[in-house]
Amino acid sequence: MKFIDFKNHLRASYSFAVEEYIMKNAKFDDEYFLFWRTNPCLMIGRFQNTLEEINKEFAKENHIEITRRNSGGGTVYTDPECWQFSFITLKKDGKAKDFKEFTTPVIDALKKLGANAEFNNRNDLNIDSKKFSGNAQYSTDNRFLHHGTLLFDTNLDNLVLSLKVNDEKILSKGIKSVRDRVTNLKPHLQNPQMNSIEFRNEMIQLLKGDMETIYLSEQDLQEINNIENSKFNTWEWNYGASPEFNLSKSQRFEGGKLEIQLLVKNGIIRDCKIFGDFFCSGNINEICDSVIGCKYQKNEIENKLQKTNAANMLYKISFNELLSCFEN
Repeated sequence: MKFIDFKNHLRASYSFAVEEYIMKNAKFDDEYFLFWRTNPCLMIGRFQNTLEEINKEFAKENHIEITRRNSGGGTVYTDPECWQFSFITLKKDGKAKDFKEFTTPVIDALKKLGANAEFNNRNDLNIDSKKFSGNAQYSTDNRFLHHGTLLFDTNLDNLVLSLKVNDEKILSKGIKSVRDRVTNLKPHLQNPQMNSIEFRNEMIQLLKGDMETIYLSEQDLQEINNIENSKFNTWEWNYGASPEFNLSKSQRFEGGKLEIQLLVKNGIIRDCKIFGDFFCSGNINEICDSVIGCKYQKNEIENKLQKTNAANMLYKISFNELLSCFEN
């Protein structure tokens, strides 16, 4: 694995473009580690309905950027006092990798700095049951990306106020507010006087080890700018058109929230959209497209879904759980 030292300009859109460029460019034939941060930003999960997740007015008033990422999971708030790490690996066995495999070295590094960090068995890292890191993943045919946040000294008030809180999610965790669920790392470190840049340098040193450091070329930077402007800075990517639908059902499972929206006319499914903070290892459109044109009946939908890879596509969401979201 090699460490890529790049200037991310504090734009999440730019850093996501860096990730995508490395993931898709054949010249990057090794495995890579990145460490970066952003301006105040709401990072929207790949399968989420943006306007349902954010407090748009608060975000606008407080100059909080809104950027959708390639990976699944929920919306996270980041700012310059929150660091991000990315691991880009090869799919050597063709299989997805467990979240714990990527977060273990991060936990080990934090413990060396005095923080009693733990993995929560889905995709978060906690201290005393409070979250300080959300993690997400996505893959291409031959590469796999895992990235996560590290709340160092983040503005937690902005974090809370910029998000639309889902009461169902709060109640399912047995807590009374988002603020009760999160914590910054800084007060938990052996040296709580450490500043953000010192924390970055310590984490890079611990995670990088003897990795070779590489830098992006001018041609790389130009192509990354093109990806940022043509994709991550567009309204279509970050918001997208709200689908027309007349049936909707959502449920929360171990693997996250799953919401199915259907347009049904004369008993036939004419359109299907799937939203949520789940993780998907394949193309979610495969599921949506499979049911378009079929009768809105459980057995018909089940038959169509069984012809896809739906049973293996959603992380910790079973085929029957998926099917239940298509029912009245």
